[in-house]
Amino acid sequence: MRFSGENRLIGSSPYRMLIVVTLFLAGCAQSPKAGENQNAPAETDKPGLLSRIFESKRPVTVPEGTELTVVLDRGISTATDRPGDSFGARLTSPIVIRGKTVFPQDALVRGHVVESVPSGRLKGVARLDLTLDSVEVSGKSYDLATDEERRRGKNHNKRNGVLIGGGAGLGAIIGGVAGGGMGAVVGSAAGAGAGTAGALITGKRDIYFRAETALRFRLTRPVTVPVKS
Repeated sequence: MRFSGENRLIGSSPYRMLIVVTLFLAGCAQSPKAGENQNAPAETDKPGLLSRIFESKRPVTVPEGTELTVVLDRGISTATDRPGDSFGARLTSPIVIRGKTVFPQDALVRGHVVESVPSGRLKGVARLDLTLDSVEVSGKSYDLATDEERRRGKNHNKRNGVLIGGGAGLGAIIGGVAGGGMGAVVGSAAGAGAGTAGALITGKRDIYFRAETALRFRLTRPVTVPVKS
């Protein structure tokens, strides 16, 4: 009896030790690490990157009357462009308000042709009006309202008079030498006709802006853009 009782006592000791060790390890796992701040906010409580970016921006207004100088991305002509046709351009210098850059240099600007009237050959003056519609800042487009860049072609009258009158005079001289007085009359009429034909062929005087042409516009209403503070 004594022998079996000792075996039961010895046999139960490893189980008691296992329980004690298990409880000890469980307590260590639940205890805070040394030096760890229990009041520190969880990582999930921190604001996200996008939230911090947007929270650091403040609206800045570019006032009416601000001048925008742009260079064209492409050529524009009264011979080829029509009202409503769009064009792109780039700002030549930044727009800075109270020390903050609102429109960066080289910002993409878009506009359209308001009016485009091609030149006639003997009469009709070319007309070209442009305006800006939007500017792109940090990947976002903002509407613009500006005045119009207006150009008018030159009048034909003086040039046509020189061509036609010069042709008539030259024809009269040649006709006079060739056939006397009547020859001068005939030569004058023929010369005038030749001068008119020359004016018809070369008389178109369209307006043309080459790519990289610098144009100036002014805002007709203010525009507000979020800017990093």
